[in-house]
Amino acid sequence: MATAPTLETRRLTLAAFADELLTKRYVGWLNDPEVVRYSEQRHRRHTLSSCREFVGSFAGGPSHLWAIIEKERGLGHIGNINSAIDAPNRTADVAILIGEKKAWGRGLGAEAWMAVVDYLLGPGGMRKVTAGAMAENKAMLKIMNKAGMIEEGRRRRQFVLDGRAVDAILTARFAKGHG
Repeated sequence: MATAPTLETRRLTLAAFADELLTKRYVGWLNDPEVVRYSEQRHRRHTLSSCREFVGSFAGGPSHLWAIIEKERGLGHIGNINSAIDAPNRTADVAILIGEKKAWGRGLGAEAWMAVVDYLLGPGGMRKVTAGAMAENKAMLKIMNKAGMIEEGRRRRQFVLDGRAVDAILTARFAKGHG
C-alpha cells in the first residue's frame, strides 16, 4: 500500500490503517445491516480474515486506506476512508464507512471526506476525484455535494435496495485547471 500520509482536521486524525485496528468491533460494523445499508458490503458476511484480506489488497499499490480517528470525544477509530488510485490517468475514486454509530450525524464523515479529497487534488496530486452512491443515500450525497463534487452520471436501476431497483449517482471534482 502506498503509505497514506497522516491528515489532521479539527476533530479527526486520518492515519494509515494499522493492523491493530482489525478487531471484533471493526468486523461488527461490517456485519451490521444498519451500518452497511447502502454499501455493497451488505451482501457478504465478514470475518477478521476477510477484513485482513481487504487491508492487504492495498499492499504494493498506489491506493490509500486511512483509519478515521476521532480525537475530541474519545471515540477513537470510527471508520475508514480509502482512495483507489489510477496513477496513469491521475484519478482517484474515494469511498468511506463510518461504522461507529456514536459518530453519526456529527459531520465527521464530511470532515474526513473533505480532508482526503483536498489532499488528493492538492499540488502534484490527482486531476480528478470520483465517487458514487445510491440515490437513496442522502447523507452521502450531501457529503459529496459539500465537498464540491458534481453529478456527472447515473447508472439507472444499478442496485437493489429493499426489493426495489435504485440508481447509482456518480460524482466528480476536478483539480483547479483540469475541469
